[in-house]
Amino acid sequence: MNSTLLEKHFARMGVRIKTVLHRPTPNRWGWVRDTLAGRFSVDVQRDRHGEHFVFNVRDGIEVQLNVDVLQVKPKDRHLVLLVKDSDSESGSETKDRFLCGHDEREWFVAAVPGAVSTVADAMESLKPIAVRNAQARKGLDARKRKLRRNSAFRRQGEWFFVPAPEALIDENTVLTNEPIARSGGKPHMVQYLYREGGRLVYVCFRHPNGVTEAQRNALIRNHPKAKNWGWEPRRLAPRVLARGDIRHPDHKTITLHGWHEVLMNLENESRTMQHVAFID
Repeated sequence: MNSTLLEKHFARMGVRIKTVLHRPTPNRWGWVRDTLAGRFSVDVQRDRHGEHFVFNVRDGIEVQLNVDVLQVKPKDRHLVLLVKDSDSESGSETKDRFLCGHDEREWFVAAVPGAVSTVADAMESLKPIAVRNAQARKGLDARKRKLRRNSAFRRQGEWFFVPAPEALIDENTVLTNEPIARSGGKPHMVQYLYREGGRLVYVCFRHPNGVTEAQRNALIRNHPKAKNWGWEPRRLAPRVLARGDIRHPDHKTITLHGWHEVLMNLENESRTMQHVAFID
């Protein structure tokens, strides 16, 4: 793994990257706290000199990693990073791709689904199919597809908002100042939000991804104290629509005139997501 070459590629888009060997060490009580979940991770951190990328590598496996930059777009401040991991124990090799870049006010790293090699293809691979269909209907060229605002969608961070003028809204169930967030992320606050459809589940601090009503009742029967776990009803995979101002501390506020369908990028569907330490 050539750390010097990696630093030169990142410097071309105006940011530092540090390679850090991860060595879990025991504390004075003998407990080992291992903060690196896998064999490596890509992170964004901040020090007294500002934001920078960090490539964390578990000590002893760095020789098994082949890290390469497939494309750098200095003007756009984006690049595509490829990490090939050869596991000597299993004899297998995995390939993980990351889109690293700058979006409005912050540097970011996104796990990229699919075998892409260019920044443009990486950005397209992160778009949900409904977003791609919308931009195809509008006949957008490559330049307009990269914009955060065009005739097909608005984008703020990992969220896309596609116009939905046909939506039938029950105004009595519209929520105000409602957060939307992917797991672990800072919420984006939506002025007016409406959910329809989906499957009813119940969430609590022990089951943040939700369980069905039957599963919750079974838990309470087997463990009566589970009744006090702070269960809340949620809709799993509903259609979500938004209108009005969308706010987030790391992004410029956008205003949606009329109802828009809310769609998250496809990063969470990528196996590579397990190697991303920084979450928006």
